[in-house]
Amino acid sequence: MTNQIDIAKTPVKDLVKMPSVQRMLSETMHDKASSFKTSIVNIVNDDKALQNVNQMSVIQAAMISSSLNLPINKNLGYIWLVPYWDRDKKCKMAQAQVGYKGYIQLALRTNQYEKLNAITVHEGEMTAWDPLTEDFAFDVTQRKSDKVVGYAGYLKLISGFIKTVYWSKDEMEQHRQKFSASKGGPWKTDYDAMAKKTVIRNMLTKWGIMSTEMIDAYDKDGSEVAPQDIEAEETDEEPKNITDITQLGKGKEDEENKQSADNNDSHSSKNAHDDNPKQKDKSNNQGQKLNGKDSDHNGNI
Repeated sequence: MTNQIDIAKTPVKDLVKMPSVQRMLSETMHDKASSFKTSIVNIVNDDKALQNVNQMSVIQAAMISSSLNLPINKNLGYIWLVPYWDRDKKCKMAQAQVGYKGYIQLALRTNQYEKLNAITVHEGEMTAWDPLTEDFAFDVTQRKSDKVVGYAGYLKLISGFIKTVYWSKDEMEQHRQKFSASKGGPWKTDYDAMAKKTVIRNMLTKWGIMSTEMIDAYDKDGSEVAPQDIEAEETDEEPKNITDITQLGKGKEDEENKQSADNNDSHSSKNAHDDNPKQKDKSNNQGQKLNGKDSDHNGNI
């Protein structure tokens, strides 16, 4: 008996071996498919949080990273795969979140930026800030403590355009509570990195020059992965639930009853032939006519 495999619960290491998934990866990644499969299996093996989410969503989120040519490596911080609870699907899913270093990489590829940076501002370091003129005075030697009070961003285009922004810690926290779909993830483990990402992303989308690749990253950053049309595989494993077992037993019983009924009909027919001499002779004549012709293993012509 064949049963369909639950793709969402199948470990990634097994998913990447399925013909339907291999076909999808080959069609989208071409010669990068093999290295991608190895990379995603290692990533999931090293991250227990990703082992408890919809496994197909992990592959699809990782495909976003590959399409942007940003490596998934926590030490690099270009992009993360983050688990979150999907209220509609009522299960944990994985999504791709671009880090601030990832946005800087994408910006550098445009050859339009002379300078682009974001920093953490500690208590005492910001000596002056005018949001109208964007005059920002920063002195690291004036730090009073390690308490973070805000985040500053700066960009300068090749054309000479300059932009400076500042977010207070309270403003950043309000943003996190409003837009973060996960209570954990990088906002919990790398708060400052996510805050600087927010500053840079805000600057780029409002005042920077956006390439097609950067727009693609912005659209896919933290968004739900689009469902892929993956065919469910089948397995020859025995049925696991009582319904399947009952149906299997019922089918076997019906088959036995049918075979018994056919035997009874055959026996009755034989008796009828034996009781009727004319019918018996007719049957013998038919048998002689069939002699020498090919038949299948059931005796049918």
